[in-house]
Amino acid sequence: MLSLAEDLDELQASVMRALASRTRLRFIHALATGPCEVHDLADALGLGQVATSQHLAALRAVGLVEATRDGRTAEYRLSDPGIATACEVFRAVLVRRLAHMGDLAANAEGTERYARLAATGISDS
Repeated sequence: MLSLAEDLDELQASVMRALASRTRLRFIHALATGPCEVHDLADALGLGQVATSQHLAALRAVGLVEATRDGRTAEYRLSDPGIATACEVFRAVLVRRLAHMGDLAANAEGTERYARLAATGISDS
C-alpha cells in the first residue's frame, strides 16, 4: 500500500508526463486566457481537429482540463487556474536557469580567452 506522499508523487508524475509535450503546453497557455471550443483551439494552434481532440483527451485524463458539452460542441477550460500559474512559475525558473547558464558561459569564455592571451604573452588591453 502506497503512502499519501507516494500517491501524490505518482499523480504528479502522471501530470508531468502529460505536460511533457510542447503541444500540450501550448494548450495550457491557450486555455489560461479562458475557455475555448475545440475548433478554436485547433485553429489557434494550427492543428487538425483529431489531433486537438487527442491532446485534450490526454490533458483531461489527468485532470488538467475539463469540458462542457452543448449539443455537438465542447468547450474546454483549465480545471484549476493554478495549473497556468504553475506552468508560468516553472517557465520563470527555466528563464533564470538559462540566464545563469549564459553568465557561466560568458565567464568561461572570458576565462578561456584570458588563458589564451596569457599563454601567448599578449595583453588584453
